[in-house]
Order: sequence, then C-alpha cells, then structure tokens
Amino acid sequence: MDSETSGLKVFMFPWLAYGHISPFLELAKRLSERNIHTYLCSTPVNLNFFKTKIPEKYSHSIQLVELHLPSLPELPPHYHTTNGIPMHLQPTLRKALKLARPNLSNILKTLDPDLLIHDVTYQWAAAFSLSHNLPAISFCTSGATMVSYFCHISMKPGTEYPFQAIRLTDFEQARLNATMKSYRKEAEEEDPDDKVPPEACKTMLMKSSRELEGKYIDYLSEMIKREVLPVGALFPDPVSDNKENELMEWLGKKKESSSVFVSFGSEYYLKKEEIEEIAYGLELSNVNFIWVIRFPLGENITVEEVLPEGFLKRVGERGRVVEGWAPQAQILGHSSIGGFVSHCGWGSMVESIEFGVPIIAMPMHLDQPMNAKLVVELGVGVEVVRDEKGRLQREEIAKVINDLVIGTIGENVRRKVREQRDNTRSRRKEEMDGVVQELAQLCGKSTGKLPQTDDGQTCFTVAWH
Repeated sequence: MDSETSGLKVFMFPWLAYGHISPFLELAKRLSERNIHTYLCSTPVNLNFFKTKIPEKYSHSIQLVELHLPSLPELPPHYHTTNGIPMHLQPTLRKALKLARPNLSNILKTLDPDLLIHDVTYQWAAAFSLSHNLPAISFCTSGATMVSYFCHISMKPGTEYPFQAIRLTDFEQARLNATMKSYRKEAEEEDPDDKVPPEACKTMLMKSSRELEGKYIDYLSEMIKREVLPVGALFPDPVSDNKENELMEWLGKKKESSSVFVSFGSEYYLKKEEIEEIAYGLELSNVNFIWVIRFPLGENITVEEVLPEGFLKRVGERGRVVEGWAPQAQILGHSSIGGFVSHCGWGSMVESIEFGVPIIAMPMHLDQPMNAKLVVELGVGVEVVRDEKGRLQREEIAKVINDLVIGTIGENVRRKVREQRDNTRSRRKEEMDGVVQELAQLCGKSTGKLPQTDDGQTCFTVAWH
C-alpha cells in the first residue's frame, strides 16, 4: 500500500465548522501514516485553532492552507467560521465562501494536488474540481443513519423508512420537515453549472464504521447508487493545559463512574428555558457533573446570569460549570465519568463510544434525533424523553441520569458500550486500508488524468446535499 500512495498529495476542503474540520484533520493524520501528503484548507480563524492540534510528527506531512474570504460588512474575518457565529449569519458565510472560489482556484493551481477530498455539504466542489482536471471524492462527517433518513424522505416521499428503530416523534418530524424545506430552497438557488449528474458518482467516504451502522451504510449506498466507504470514528488525541488540569484534579476526587459530562457541541446554543430545565435536572439527580455552556460571539452574557438563582451555591463541589470550552476527550477518558449528557452530534456520539462512556441522549436539531435513536438501538445509552411539545422536563432528565449512573441499568449499558468500542476498534485498520486503496485508484497517478467510467465519461463524486 505504501508504494502505491507514496508521494500522493491530497487537498482537503472541509466545511467551516470545528465539527467538520476535526474529522478531516484526523483523516489527514491516518493518511500521513500511509505516506500521503495532505493540505488542509480553511479560513485563518479556523486554522489558528487547529494548528495547535497537529503533533510534531505530522508537521511535514500535513500542511495548513489559508483560504481568505471576502470581508463583507456584516461578516468580518473573526466570523469566517461557524464557531460562535450568530445563526442568522450562516447563509452569509456560505455566500462568502462561494465568492472565494477564485482564491481557491489559485491555491489548487499553485499546489497541484493529485486529489480533492471535499466536504459532502459542498454541492459545487465536484464540478469545481472537474474544471481543474482534478479527481474528487466527497467526505461525509455525519453518520449513515441520518444521511440515509434524509435521502429516504427526499427520494421516496410518502413511504416509510425501513428501519423501525429510527422513528421520530411528531415534534422531531415537524422540525425535520422545516429543515428539509430550507435545504430544498438552497438547492434550487444553486448555480446550474454547479449541479453534477448523479450517474457520474462512484464513491463517498463516511465518518463511521460498519460495526456501528452497517445496515444504514448499505441502505444509503443502495439509494444513492454509489459505494459508501467508512473511515472509522476519527476522534482527536486528548491534549492538556492548566485549565484542564484543574478539572482533572476535581474529577480525581470523585468515585469511579460517578460523574457526568454535559455538553451540546460547538454549534448549538441552549435557550434560557433549556438551561433552566437542565440545571434543575442536574440538581435533582444528585450526580456529580461538569457542564459546558456556550454563547454566540459578541453576546455579553455570563454563566451566572443564565443559571437559576442560587444554583451554583446549592450544587457546591458536586458540579463544575465551564463557559465556552472544555477538554472533551480528556474528560470522557477519565475513570470518574459514568455518562455523557449529549446532544448526539455525530462526533460527540462516536467519541463517547470510543471511550466506553454511556450516552444520555438529549438531541437538539439536525441529525441528532436520528443519532439518539441509534444510541438506543445499539444499547449504548438512553434518550431523555420530551413532552408532546418537544420541551425538556427536569424530572425526566434527573431520572435518566440517575438510572444510568447510579441504577442497575448503568451496568448493562456500560458493558454494551465497551463491547461496541472493542468491535469498532477491531475493524479500524481494515476500513482505513480500503479507503487508501480507493484514493490511490482515484488519483490515476500513472496517467495524471481523471479516472474514467465504463462508458468513457469522466468520473467524479457529487456531494450529498
């Protein structure tokens, strides 16, 4: 394999979100270990964060490449990322990215890579790569369960999704329909030159494992008529600094599996009523916790202002509330952690499984309701049930946390999640070897030309949108 891939140069182009860039970077590390040089392209504000995440051993094989977006009046450079950006500016960010295509084109001409791996959300990237005579393959950083569900309701409207375990509530389905409507509107506004004929597609990479989602990967592959290759969980290595040491010291005083980590990802900001119900749920549970709360950039809010009055005093040494960021991997890897209260973003979900930590599923939006149902199906966690209007209830939150951390149900779930972790790890090398073999074939290194389909047409990969 090394002789096939040695000297290959791969250009990576993720969406401008930490949750997308991180798996691209982890994939770059795996490829580097197989003698493939990678360029990771994003905006300076994103790369400033991720440059500290690259160990010295990868410094020569992974190169960060800055893409400068136009500075629109409402979108200064510190907003050239989804991290902390107000939700109403997300469409403006997508617009700015498209306006930066001439910059991207110049970068590709200068670096002259053998292959483009682009984010699956970039509908236009495959057509763009074709104009550069550059083979491309899409990478989906979400799981196959969610993507196959979205594809099903788009491609087979009015028919029932074939897997009973993934059943959304009326509230979740209504919210999903609104999301799909927004996606369709965006797709209709796409430049016709960006649309790529689906018959030209061959392969999609997916941040998943057959051990987690085998039947969903197969169903997705059947629907979109292309090969879906899992690349594994791709979680980052734990890092440490002084702030982390303080939390680790606090965790070190707690009994094994006695505490929960509470976090809802870098893209979602809790509403005041959600913060209140979660706070009271944690208080009623009597379980130790570390809770990360985030606010959009520019909002002058403090944690004390949004928590119920007297909450911090009442929980005392039983809890830690952290604003902005905490070392998720390091916390999940600590023996005192017995559960992860999670929104079930795909990255957080697979990371929790990797560390053998049961999941207390509290999905908020997008792919998370489907992921939460998968958590329950796999037996690696329990979902917090909402009321008929989709609202969180403190008593239910407390009960689920208590059952999982203190009750007997926790023993069974902990055993199941560790089994799942071991099974997933056992497939890791095999899955990555399959990916590298596919990339080597796509590169057409011997001819320097795009690979051809059976009928002689140029083959490139279309992103799922």
